[in-house]
Order: sequence, then structure tokens, then C-alpha cells
Amino acid sequence: MSGADGKAGRGRATALASYLLVQSLAALYFVADAIADLEGEPLGPHTVMEFLVALTLVAGIVFAARQLGRTLERLRRQGVALEAARGDFARLVEGQFESWGLTPAERDVGFFALKGLDVAEIATLRGAAQGTVRAQLARIYAKAGVSGRAQFAAWFVEDLLDGGAGRAPD
Repeated sequence: MSGADGKAGRGRATALASYLLVQSLAALYFVADAIADLEGEPLGPHTVMEFLVALTLVAGIVFAARQLGRTLERLRRQGVALEAARGDFARLVEGQFESWGLTPAERDVGFFALKGLDVAEIATLRGAAQGTVRAQLARIYAKAGVSGRAQFAAWFVEDLLDGGAGRAPD
């Protein structure tokens, strides 16, 4: 689940909860008004209409509550799946860095590069000179057998896609 999907899901849950609240207030109003009408007059078309509206609103509340529950459960499952994917990806990267024989400093720089930080940002975070970071990136790319940052990142993306729909059927 991407950030946009998560935000859309949370927005949908908030909208459903707001809808549920407004509908509950409207149903409460119509039920109270119908009860008040029954105390003052016999059952008439106006009171019957208010009860029907109240029943319709209650049915809508039940439907919205079910939808809200489903949405919240879907968000929870997606969050669990995302955390699992993050952990799997981190283990994949760490394992590959180990197989390439990256030093601890190169691993840090490699992670920052995969996150999309530029040389100046990596240097600032590591308290190193930009030339040092460039040299570390060059060693990382050489050990990985790639020519630059794009191929370095693509190496991991390709590994993720190999398990998906991009593979030819057996």
C-alpha cells in the first residue's frame, strides 16, 4: 500500500464515520419527533412518514457501520502487509550488501542512496566530505557491478519484480 493508498483509505474511513454520525443524529431527530407526534395525535400520514424515514436512516447507519468496519479492517491488513514487505526488503538489501562485501560506512551510504538522497545530503547526514561520499558510492557501484545510481536502485527493484507478474509463466 502506497502512501497515497493509505491516505485515501484513512480519508474514506473518516468520511464514512462522519456520514455515520450525521445519519445517527438525523435518525435520532426523526424518531424523537415521531414519538412526540404520537403523544399529541393519533397515527397519521405525517407520523408514518417520519417513522419510515427513521427506519431508512437506521438501515443506512447499519450499512455505513459495516462499510466502516470493512474499511478499517482492510487498512489494518494493508498496514501489516506493508510492514512485512518493508522488513523483507530491508533484509534483501542487507543480505545483498553483505554478499557484495560492503563496509559499514558503504552500507550506510548505500541505504541513503537507495532512499534517494543526493551526495550533499548523504555527506551532511554522515558528517563526511562530499568527495568521500562520491568515492564510497563509486566503490559500492563497482562491488555491485553497476554503472551508477539508477542501475544500483534498479538492481533491487528488478529483484522485487522478479517475484511478480513480470515473470514469464513456467
